[in-house]
Amino acid sequence: MRKAADHLVAVDPAFGPIVADSPLCNIGRKKYADRTHFSTLVTSVIAQQLSVKAADTITVRVTTSLGGDITPLAVVRASEADLRTAGLSGAKTRTIKGLADAVHSGDLDLEAAAAHAEDHQIVAELTRLWGIGRWTAEMFLMFTLHRLDVWPVGDLAMRKGWQIIHRQNGDITEKKIDPLGEQFRPYRSVAAWYCWRVIDGDSQTW
Repeated sequence: MRKAADHLVAVDPAFGPIVADSPLCNIGRKKYADRTHFSTLVTSVIAQQLSVKAADTITVRVTTSLGGDITPLAVVRASEADLRTAGLSGAKTRTIKGLADAVHSGDLDLEAAAAHAEDHQIVAELTRLWGIGRWTAEMFLMFTLHRLDVWPVGDLAMRKGWQIIHRQNGDITEKKIDPLGEQFRPYRSVAAWYCWRVIDGDSQTW
Protein backbone atom coordinates (compact mmCIF):
# COMPACT_ATOMS: atom_id res chain seq x y z
CA MET A 1 0.00 0.00 0.00
CA ARG A 2 2.95 2.32 0.50
CA LYS A 3 3.98 1.61 -3.08
CA ALA A 4 0.43 2.34 -4.23
CA ALA A 5 0.24 5.60 -2.27
CA ASP A 6 3.60 6.73 -3.63
CA HIS A 7 2.41 5.94 -7.16
CA LEU A 8 -0.75 8.04 -6.68
CA VAL A 9 1.20 11.07 -5.53
CA ALA A 10 3.83 10.65 -8.24
CA VAL A 11 1.30 10.69 -11.08
CA ASP A 12 -1.08 13.18 -9.45
CA PRO A 13 0.53 15.43 -6.79
CA ALA A 14 -2.92 16.74 -5.77
CA PHE A 15 -3.27 13.50 -3.77
CA GLY A 16 -0.26 14.46 -1.64
CA PRO A 17 -2.16 16.14 1.25
CA ILE A 18 -4.85 13.47 1.70
CA VAL A 19 -2.28 10.67 1.47
CA ALA A 20 -0.08 12.43 4.04
CA ASP A 21 -3.02 13.01 6.42
CA SER A 22 -4.44 9.47 6.17
CA PRO A 23 -3.35 5.98 7.10
CA LEU A 24 -2.40 3.66 4.29
CA CYS A 25 -5.36 2.24 2.37
CA ASN A 26 -6.65 -0.84 4.18
CA ILE A 27 -8.34 -2.65 1.29
CA GLY A 28 -7.39 -6.28 1.83
CA ARG A 29 -5.89 -5.64 5.26
CA LYS A 30 -9.12 -5.54 7.25
CA LYS A 31 -10.29 -9.09 7.82
CA TYR A 32 -13.83 -10.08 8.72
CA ALA A 33 -13.68 -13.69 9.82
CA ASP A 34 -17.42 -13.72 10.53
CA ARG A 35 -18.48 -12.32 7.15
CA THR A 36 -19.19 -14.32 4.02
CA HIS A 37 -19.32 -13.34 0.37
CA PHE A 38 -23.10 -13.37 0.63
CA SER A 39 -23.28 -11.13 3.69
CA THR A 40 -20.86 -8.60 2.26
CA LEU A 41 -22.78 -8.49 -1.01
CA VAL A 42 -25.99 -7.86 0.94
CA THR A 43 -24.17 -5.06 2.76
CA SER A 44 -23.24 -3.53 -0.59
CA VAL A 45 -26.88 -3.62 -1.67
CA ILE A 46 -27.92 -1.93 1.56
CA ALA A 47 -25.34 0.81 0.97
CA GLN A 48 -26.67 1.74 -2.47
CA GLN A 49 -27.30 5.52 -2.60
CA LEU A 50 -26.85 5.95 1.15
CA SER A 51 -24.29 7.70 3.30
CA VAL A 52 -21.83 5.44 5.09
CA LYS A 53 -23.45 6.23 8.46
CA ALA A 54 -26.98 5.44 7.26
CA ALA A 55 -25.83 2.22 5.60
CA ASP A 56 -24.03 1.09 8.76
CA THR A 57 -27.16 1.72 10.85
CA ILE A 58 -29.49 -0.18 8.54
CA THR A 59 -27.02 -3.06 8.21
CA VAL A 60 -27.07 -3.51 11.98
CA ARG A 61 -30.88 -3.47 12.02
CA VAL A 62 -31.14 -5.98 9.16
CA THR A 63 -28.60 -8.28 10.82
CA THR A 64 -30.56 -8.15 14.06
CA SER A 65 -33.85 -8.86 12.28
CA LEU A 66 -32.27 -11.95 10.72
CA GLY A 67 -31.22 -13.34 14.08
CA GLY A 68 -27.71 -11.98 14.09
CA ASP A 69 -26.37 -13.54 10.88
CA ILE A 70 -26.94 -12.61 7.23
CA THR A 71 -27.27 -15.95 5.43
CA PRO A 72 -29.21 -16.97 2.31
CA LEU A 73 -31.53 -19.20 4.34
CA ALA A 74 -32.23 -16.48 6.91
CA VAL A 75 -33.13 -14.01 4.16
CA VAL A 76 -35.29 -16.56 2.32
CA ARG A 77 -37.22 -17.22 5.52
CA ALA A 78 -37.54 -13.54 6.48
CA SER A 79 -40.72 -11.73 5.58
CA GLU A 80 -40.59 -8.67 3.37
CA ALA A 81 -42.35 -6.77 6.14
CA ASP A 82 -39.55 -7.54 8.62
CA LEU A 83 -36.89 -6.38 6.18
CA ARG A 84 -38.82 -3.21 5.42
CA THR A 85 -39.20 -2.54 9.15
CA ALA A 86 -35.42 -2.84 9.50
CA GLY A 87 -35.09 0.07 7.10
CA LEU A 88 -34.84 -1.45 3.63
CA SER A 89 -36.71 0.09 0.73
CA GLY A 90 -39.05 -2.04 -1.31
CA ALA A 91 -36.52 -2.24 -4.14
CA LYS A 92 -33.65 -3.29 -1.85
CA THR A 93 -35.87 -5.85 -0.16
CA ARG A 94 -36.67 -7.34 -3.58
CA THR A 95 -33.00 -7.33 -4.55
CA ILE A 96 -31.79 -9.01 -1.37
CA LYS A 97 -34.58 -11.59 -1.43
CA GLY A 98 -33.79 -12.33 -5.08
CA LEU A 99 -30.10 -12.71 -4.31
CA ALA A 100 -30.84 -15.06 -1.41
CA ASP A 101 -33.19 -17.15 -3.57
CA ALA A 102 -30.54 -17.40 -6.33
CA VAL A 103 -27.81 -18.51 -3.94
CA HIS A 104 -30.03 -20.83 -1.90
CA SER A 105 -31.43 -22.53 -5.02
CA GLY A 106 -28.03 -22.87 -6.65
CA ASP A 107 -28.85 -20.55 -9.56
CA LEU A 108 -25.91 -18.42 -8.45
CA ASP A 109 -22.73 -20.10 -7.19
CA LEU A 110 -21.34 -17.05 -5.44
CA GLU A 111 -18.11 -18.74 -4.41
CA ALA A 112 -17.38 -19.83 -7.97
CA ALA A 113 -18.25 -16.39 -9.31
CA ALA A 114 -15.93 -14.74 -6.81
CA ALA A 115 -13.07 -16.99 -7.92
CA HIS A 116 -12.99 -15.55 -11.46
CA ALA A 117 -9.64 -13.96 -12.23
CA GLU A 118 -11.19 -11.27 -14.42
CA ASP A 119 -13.17 -8.52 -12.72
CA HIS A 120 -15.52 -8.10 -15.68
CA GLN A 121 -16.61 -11.74 -15.39
CA ILE A 122 -17.63 -11.23 -11.78
CA VAL A 123 -19.50 -8.04 -12.64
CA ALA A 124 -21.36 -9.84 -15.44
CA GLU A 125 -22.35 -12.73 -13.16
CA LEU A 126 -23.67 -10.49 -10.39
CA THR A 127 -25.43 -7.88 -12.51
CA ARG A 128 -27.65 -10.46 -14.18
CA LEU A 129 -29.64 -10.44 -10.94
CA TRP A 130 -32.40 -7.85 -10.52
CA GLY A 131 -31.32 -4.80 -8.55
CA ILE A 132 -27.59 -5.52 -8.56
CA GLY A 133 -25.87 -2.99 -10.77
CA ARG A 134 -22.30 -2.18 -11.60
CA TRP A 135 -21.73 -0.11 -8.43
CA THR A 136 -22.76 -2.95 -6.13
CA ALA A 137 -20.57 -5.39 -8.02
CA GLU A 138 -17.63 -2.98 -7.84
CA MET A 139 -17.99 -2.55 -4.07
CA PHE A 140 -17.93 -6.35 -3.81
CA LEU A 141 -14.77 -6.48 -5.92
CA MET A 142 -13.02 -3.86 -3.81
CA PHE A 143 -14.03 -4.55 -0.24
CA THR A 144 -14.76 -8.28 -0.29
CA LEU A 145 -12.42 -9.63 -2.97
CA HIS A 146 -9.79 -6.92 -2.37
CA ARG A 147 -9.26 -6.14 -6.05
CA LEU A 148 -6.96 -3.12 -6.26
CA ASP A 149 -7.68 -1.87 -9.78
CA VAL A 150 -11.37 -0.92 -9.72
CA TRP A 151 -12.47 2.60 -10.67
CA PRO A 152 -16.09 3.08 -9.46
CA VAL A 153 -17.06 6.12 -11.52
CA GLY A 154 -20.74 5.66 -10.65
CA ASP A 155 -20.07 6.48 -7.00
CA LEU A 156 -21.10 10.08 -6.29
CA ALA A 157 -19.03 10.38 -3.10
CA MET A 158 -15.92 9.22 -4.92
CA ARG A 159 -16.45 11.83 -7.61
CA LYS A 160 -17.05 14.55 -5.03
CA GLY A 161 -13.88 13.53 -3.20
CA TRP A 162 -11.99 13.81 -6.47
CA GLN A 163 -13.25 17.36 -6.94
CA ILE A 164 -12.29 18.37 -3.41
CA ILE A 165 -8.81 16.94 -3.88
CA HIS A 166 -8.43 18.85 -7.11
CA ARG A 167 -10.24 21.98 -5.86
CA GLN A 168 -12.85 21.81 -8.59
CA ASN A 169 -16.37 23.21 -8.48
CA GLY A 170 -19.56 21.75 -9.93
CA ASP A 171 -20.22 18.08 -10.58
CA ILE A 172 -17.82 15.94 -12.57
CA THR A 173 -19.56 13.36 -14.74
CA GLU A 174 -18.88 9.64 -14.90
CA LYS A 175 -17.81 10.04 -18.52
CA LYS A 176 -15.28 12.74 -17.65
CA ILE A 177 -13.75 11.06 -14.60
CA ASP A 178 -13.53 7.61 -16.18
CA PRO A 179 -10.36 8.21 -18.25
CA LEU A 180 -8.76 10.18 -15.40
CA GLY A 181 -8.36 6.93 -13.49
CA GLU A 182 -6.08 5.38 -16.08
CA GLN A 183 -2.99 7.06 -14.63
CA PHE A 184 -3.49 5.22 -11.35
CA ARG A 185 -3.39 1.68 -12.76
CA PRO A 186 -2.90 -0.85 -11.22
CA TYR A 187 -4.08 0.95 -8.06
CA ARG A 188 -7.32 2.64 -9.08
CA SER A 189 -9.15 1.19 -6.06
CA VAL A 190 -6.62 2.88 -3.79
CA ALA A 191 -7.15 6.22 -5.52
CA ALA A 192 -10.92 5.82 -5.04
CA TRP A 193 -10.37 4.97 -1.36
CA TYR A 194 -8.52 8.24 -0.75
CA CYS A 195 -11.28 10.14 -2.55
CA TRP A 196 -13.76 8.61 -0.10
CA ARG A 197 -11.51 9.52 2.84
CA VAL A 198 -11.99 13.18 1.95
CA ILE A 199 -15.76 12.76 2.30
CA ASP A 200 -16.20 10.22 5.10
CA GLY A 201 -13.00 10.53 7.13
CA ASP A 202 -12.53 7.86 9.78
CA SER A 203 -15.75 5.95 9.22
CA GLN A 204 -15.90 2.52 10.87
CA THR A 205 -16.33 1.18 7.33
CA TRP A 206 -12.64 1.88 6.69
